[in-house]
Amino acid sequence: MTKAVESSAAGEAGQKLETRRVDDGLLVALSGRWCLDQTLPSREIVERELSAVVRRLTFDATALADWDSGLLTFLAGVLKACAARGVAVDQDGLPEGIRRLLSMAFAVPEQKVALRAAAGQSLLARVGAATLDLIRGAPAMLGFLGEITLSFLRLSSGRARFRASDMWLEIEQVGPRTLPIVSVISFLVGLILAYLGADQLKLVGAQIFIADLVAIGMVREVGALMTGIIIAGRTGAAFAAQLGTMQVNEEIDALRTLGIPPVDFLVLPRMLALMLMVPLLTLYSGFVGMLAGLLVSITIFDISFFEYYNETLRALELKHFWVGLSKGTVYGAMVAFAGCLRGMQCGRSAEAVGEAATSAVVTAILLITIAASVMTIVYYQLDI
Repeated sequence: MTKAVESSAAGEAGQKLETRRVDDGLLVALSGRWCLDQTLPSREIVERELSAVVRRLTFDATALADWDSGLLTFLAGVLKACAARGVAVDQDGLPEGIRRLLSMAFAVPEQKVALRAAAGQSLLARVGAATLDLIRGAPAMLGFLGEITLSFLRLSSGRARFRASDMWLEIEQVGPRTLPIVSVISFLVGLILAYLGADQLKLVGAQIFIADLVAIGMVREVGALMTGIIIAGRTGAAFAAQLGTMQVNEEIDALRTLGIPPVDFLVLPRMLALMLMVPLLTLYSGFVGMLAGLLVSITIFDISFFEYYNETLRALELKHFWVGLSKGTVYGAMVAFAGCLRGMQCGRSAEAVGEAATSAVVTAILLITIAASVMTIVYYQLDI
């Protein structure tokens, strides 16, 4: 049985759409001029003919004249309708240019958006998924660590390729511009330590040892830890967002094409900047925390300035400064590693950049916590 349906003509040259049923197939004949400046036939004309008996769709475009994206939109809709109904499509009757454009259009994968329903999973399922993600991500982290190690070896031999101006720019971002937030947080933490220690020390009349508690705590442990967490939230996320955006814009691919190692050019300056500046910020944080302890001791517990000053000098030893500096260096390296790793692993979408920034902060804080625990135990065993 053969059936033909003809659309109304429009425009100067007009266009015609005919459908002919042949056995279990449907032939779609296109003729005339198919451009957006005309009123084009609706694809519903073809969709109505796609009954249950139609198994194959073919095209005849021998009489087709001019065409533009209007025809492509029409054909794309027809192809989607055929795919939904399980109808096979033979595009041999279409011009080669149209076939190539349709192939490119349908070759773009559908963007996978994270499902919000994942929050409804059970606790055990979420823990299992997080564990599997950690196991799968371990090889990538080790591989990236190896690339950074090779980059430092190239730096030691003078073969690392990066711009010194980039490193100084990162030093400015990490160092001077971080002082305000480090000052505020360190002062408040020193204040808390002083009050917390005084509450217990006053029970035995030993308020003077507030100076010992604040000085050793801030210089050795708390200053480095708080600075590392601040840098993780401020700079680690920025590194991930910067490198993630470069990944989206294919700038990292361009560096590889030019023969420039991205780890040397992008990661190494950031690693050096944090490893140089975080120890200095740690010392500064300890000093601000001691000032907060001094303020509390003088105003609340009637300890004179010289008593607090002399007790601080007596309590602090050179090893406490070295411990704080070493921890600050490690924490800075951890933050740079996490931020650059997540940035280099970023997908090619705006959502992926946001996820990379969030993941960088979480990873950096986790690595800082692990490093702090391990280093504290090691220093205790070595009596440092």
